[in-house]
Amino acid sequence: MKKEIIQQMFEGERALFKSNDLKIIDCIFHDGESPLKESHNIELIKSVFKWKYPLWYCSNVTADKTNWLEMARAGVWYTNNVKVSNSIIEAPKNFRRCDGVELSNVFFPDAAETLWHCKNVKLNNIQAKGNYFAMNTTDMEIDNLSLDGNYPFDGGQNITVRNSRLLSKDAFWNAENVTVSDSYILGEYLGWNSKNLTFINCTIESLQGLCYIQNLVMKNCRLINTTLAFEYSTVDAQIDNSIDSVLNPTSGIIRAESIKELIIEKDKVDPSKTQIIVKG
Repeated sequence: MKKEIIQQMFEGERALFKSNDLKIIDCIFHDGESPLKESHNIELIKSVFKWKYPLWYCSNVTADKTNWLEMARAGVWYTNNVKVSNSIIEAPKNFRRCDGVELSNVFFPDAAETLWHCKNVKLNNIQAKGNYFAMNTTDMEIDNLSLDGNYPFDGGQNITVRNSRLLSKDAFWNAENVTVSDSYILGEYLGWNSKNLTFINCTIESLQGLCYIQNLVMKNCRLINTTLAFEYSTVDAQIDNSIDSVLNPTSGIIRAESIKELIIEKDKVDPSKTQIIVKG
């Protein structure tokens, strides 16, 4: 049974260092670094972190209606089995090298460098603004993510994204085994240098997007204002509208309503390796 701590103010470094089996309700962690460092089996409800490094080297943590203010930077690092719901995390650089992260109904006003080098991550109904979201993170399940920030998911592996909106330059670079469905993506240079990248029922706008990809699959997708697509990619694409321009795909098949400009340079690629099927 957890010990309850209710309506208290904590100050000073390592205020509850190495705590176990606590239920913390309506509490404020004011100034002082690392208040819950190396703590385990912690439940946080309607509480606030105001200073740096609150949850490092912890395990089995839940937080509901609990907020990280702007100076609670690098808030959750090296922590396993952490669940956060119905919360606002103002501080950047949160969730680093964690295993087992579940976030639901969380707002990140500054998500810069958040969710780096994590694994086994589930995100549901997340709003985030900031660059370099989820770099080198693996085994992610994402549903209803609204992200405004460049360079997300760089180096990520084994990722599924559903029902999401990404306003993101250079999304999914150097990534592997990614499936995105029923989503909207706007941003230049989408997906470069990736392997096994699949888009299903997505709308995409991208300058020089979808290039340098090994095994790019697109099903029932729409490309709007997308130019110089598929350069040096191996592609199996079914596009439900017109493509503005295609440049030097390496091999595969591209189906579309029409292609306004098709650029195939025989000194760079073998035209016989790519099949183009258009209606007009």
